[in-house]
Amino acid sequence: MDVDDPRAVELRGILDSDLDRRYRDADRHDPPGFAEKRAAALRVHPEQIVATLLALEPDGTPLGHVMLRRLDADWELKRLVVVEAARRRGVGRALTDAVVGIARDAGADRVILQSGRMQPESLVLYAAAGFTPIPVYEPYVETMPRSLCFERVL
Repeated sequence: MDVDDPRAVELRGILDSDLDRRYRDADRHDPPGFAEKRAAALRVHPEQIVATLLALEPDGTPLGHVMLRRLDADWELKRLVVVEAARRRGVGRALTDAVVGIARDAGADRVILQSGRMQPESLVLYAAAGFTPIPVYEPYVETMPRSLCFERVL
């Protein structure tokens, strides 16, 4: 699927709003210019994207979204979101497993991801999907040093 598919763009907007709400208080003490640096670290460039996946209801209603990107030598799970009405139905796990499968089929040694303490349901999902903690990796070291990062060895 195309990264610019309107349904994917809409779901990423939902994710952005949710993350803004969760982390707003933590970010308010940032020094000037820090938010821009963080945004640059989080930016996903189109040429890095290997896959953009959507989970859909039979009628085409979008339930969830995830991207897989190449980050130097690594394969990174990015922008996983499941709409509230579809949570606890296995959508996040199915999207996560699909990304892992794509990476494995392409010869990846592992899939990595970055998350945070304000996303407890995501942390539970990642642990259940076989991801284990790793140190914070680039490009998040400077602007999000308290990130929680994980890998799933394939």
